[in-house]
Amino acid sequence: MKYYNEYIIKSEPFLPEILTGLLWQLNISGLKEEDNSVKAYFTSGNENQQDHIENILKELVRQNVITKYSVEGNSFEDRNWNEEWEKSIEVIHVTDNIVIKPTFREYSAKQDEMVITIDPKMSFGTGHHSTTRLILSALERYVKPGMQVLDAGTGTGVLAIASVLMGAEFALGFDNDEWSVVNASENADLNYVSSKTEFRFAELSQLDKKKYDLVLANIHKIVLMELGKELVEFLHSGSILILSGLLIQDEEDIRELYTSYGTELIEKQQMDEWIILVFRKS
Repeated sequence: MKYYNEYIIKSEPFLPEILTGLLWQLNISGLKEEDNSVKAYFTSGNENQQDHIENILKELVRQNVITKYSVEGNSFEDRNWNEEWEKSIEVIHVTDNIVIKPTFREYSAKQDEMVITIDPKMSFGTGHHSTTRLILSALERYVKPGMQVLDAGTGTGVLAIASVLMGAEFALGFDNDEWSVVNASENADLNYVSSKTEFRFAELSQLDKKKYDLVLANIHKIVLMELGKELVEFLHSGSILILSGLLIQDEEDIRELYTSYGTELIEKQQMDEWIILVFRKS
């Protein structure tokens, strides 16, 4: 009989998008996000799984990303992972007008609703997380017809895709995870926006230095601090920069850094312990 090992991972603060992104680097069979934990699954035969997980968590503690963590292991009979994954993905009402659904869930749009089809696979950006919801809500206010959009750390491509569906002329999404880029391109096809979107496996430094009307970055604070100056270089005067992946306590550091590069903070929104900061290039 085939078995698998389950590891229940908790951290303070609980940062599921960072944990899942790092855990996918291991030879895992599946991941599941719960309210206060992430569950990682390995088939039997993968040795030292808990050691590898704890090495990742120790590094997050060393970088002051989290303060503490716990890992609990269990062993079970194997299961159908695709079926388990599909069970965990539901139709999400992000705002009064935006709905996100996977291909395997039926949904009939109500009047004035925008339905975005996203199959997340191994990428971050299903719409479940507060940061994705915050940015999608902000896009309803800031996307204007004809805009050129840059989506940093695109994940499933949901933000780039939503921008085009809301009227942007073109959106470029990039990510340093090759699976995400493949997934984002597939999702663009599902929403019939492939002709107005492009997804690249790249770092920010590898992109052509053109200016965009709207730049989006739903990434962790540490990365946003490292990329601050470079991100602002993609803005022209009057461009909008929307940042998330941020906790309440991150606001001061991010605001001080980005205003020092010639932007002004024009909006802040909060959901649970997460925030979104919107800047305009002076």
